[in-house]
Amino acid sequence: MKTVKVNIVTPDGPVAETDANMVIAVTESGEIGILPGHIAMVAPLKIGALRLKKGDATEHVAVHGGFLEIRPDVITVLAQSAEMASSIDLARAQAAAKRAEDQLRAKKDTQEYQMAELGLKRAINRINVYGSRAR
Repeated sequence: MKTVKVNIVTPDGPVAETDANMVIAVTESGEIGILPGHIAMVAPLKIGALRLKKGDATEHVAVHGGFLEIRPDVITVLAQSAEMASSIDLARAQAAAKRAEDQLRAKKDTQEYQMAELGLKRAINRINVYGSRAR
């Protein structure tokens, strides 16, 4: 089965370099499935799970925004932050979600509300990706 090279990079450095048979990402215009040989394109990413299918196995990565650059032989994910499911600290993600929920209830100014909302989305994404690693 054909594979495509996948590089996941954040401002803090590389998160993963691997091969996959298929990559599924959540973009601003919806979910996209990418197979080896896909046409070249660039797409902005939403907060969501990046799925790397390798044979019968699927690796999950929590991605928090950024861009996806697709070339026929290489997929590059330039993310604001990204974590492999295996490296997510569930207790920390749950604590972050609780803090964000508390901040949302406080209903401060618009910018603080938006930051708390974004923090909650990131925490929920991490919790969901952590939970998907057992599947």
